[in-house]
Amino acid sequence: MKTFEELGISKDLLKVLNKEGFTEPTEIQEKTIPLALAGKDIVGGSATGSGKTHAFASPIVENLKPMKTVQALILTPTRELAEQVSKAIENFSGSNKLVVSAVYGGVSIEPQIRKLSVADVVVGTPGRILDHLEKRTLKLSEVKILVLDEVDKMFDMGFHRDVEKIISQCPKNRQTMMFSATISGDIDHLARKYTTNAVEISAKSYVDSSKLKQVYYDVDSKMKFSLLVHLLKKGGSNFGMVFCSTRRNADFIAHNLQKIGINAMAIHGGLVQSRRIAILKDFHQKRIGILVCTDVAARGLDIKEVTHIYNYDIPPTAKEYTHRIGRTARAGKEGIAISLLSGRDYENFRNISKDSSLKIVKEEVPEFDKVEVSSNFTRREKFSEKKNFGRENKKPRWDTKDREDTGRRYENKPRRDDGEERNFRDKPRRSFGNRTGGRSSGRSFSRGRRDNKNNSSGRNTRQRSGGRSFRRR
Repeated sequence: MKTFEELGISKDLLKVLNKEGFTEPTEIQEKTIPLALAGKDIVGGSATGSGKTHAFASPIVENLKPMKTVQALILTPTRELAEQVSKAIENFSGSNKLVVSAVYGGVSIEPQIRKLSVADVVVGTPGRILDHLEKRTLKLSEVKILVLDEVDKMFDMGFHRDVEKIISQCPKNRQTMMFSATISGDIDHLARKYTTNAVEISAKSYVDSSKLKQVYYDVDSKMKFSLLVHLLKKGGSNFGMVFCSTRRNADFIAHNLQKIGINAMAIHGGLVQSRRIAILKDFHQKRIGILVCTDVAARGLDIKEVTHIYNYDIPPTAKEYTHRIGRTARAGKEGIAISLLSGRDYENFRNISKDSSLKIVKEEVPEFDKVEVSSNFTRREKFSEKKNFGRENKKPRWDTKDREDTGRRYENKPRRDDGEERNFRDKPRRSFGNRTGGRSSGRSFSRGRRDNKNNSSGRNTRQRSGGRSFRRR
């Protein structure tokens, strides 16, 4: 294996890498960095944990100079990944002092506008990038390097058209790098359309399968949470992640773990961005021991030293399962992935078991005590959980600046994670406009009130009987 110096990395960047603890390149870094430094277009197949962020950050740091104009654009599927990548490039830039701006929804757009005016590198989600392009607060006419990170995830989230709109705003004479866990037909078509003589690269995950143990328990659905508590307490999992398929389950589990004294917190797409950032920061710094999450946290995030992964709900595909368990057994460390199966999980688990590369062993269910659970949150409990994370953004979640990227732009719907149930606001409102016998039939009349000033007798017969008045709606 080559060293970073042999790959063509400058001395300044080598110092930064040594300071950050990078001692030797991963497979994707070894294959990508020399080509990227030479300005080649790249289509990379790389799984979660392969180290691709450094692979595309190196040419950005090495080949660009501060000019206070956007020279590099990196598109990511999620806010958290955008924040992570932007910080990584900032750290790598060292003495180069490139101005890096993270652009995503869920936060105020005004600070982003101010920083974009002097940014050299922009990292963002497609929805908010398009917002800035439409407001003309972002110009891509000087972009020299375009990176599409986790392309398959962006397509899964419905960003296909948004991505193409953004690419069309970039100069044709540029370097383009695309990275995806799997190269599907859509991604292959995108690569042929928007790259020039691209070099295809593939690399294995940085997850060491020899150090990753995968097991599952078959348990009654009523005892599932109790088994999770038993495993958390007896298994020595002091730093782990519990994956759920819905926001409701994530909140339910985190709430009940807190009730019995386990240091847990939920993170999902239903939280405002400031709170999600605060939770991730606390988890990185190990102020939170157990992170209960939906798949919003499964892709791309660099969370070191996670020892245990719990699949409380089984994902529908082997690909999603692989991304979840890729949070542990990284960089030579050992890890364990534990799946809890009950009635609704069997079909998904059968789909995952068809992948011969996954070796999931059945474990006998141990003896454990039943834990009483609470499905109701009191108003006081909800506020007490929020108080450590600053003031919540009080504007409606469908407001433009608070909208999370979903691929369905400008719809007044709160975002939902993949596989989650729709919020009640998603339901169309019923209209009573032209229905007879309903609240309003479209006519205007008054019951019990008449004004017959011009009757045949010449008398004023205005009367009022105290009835209700129905007005045109």
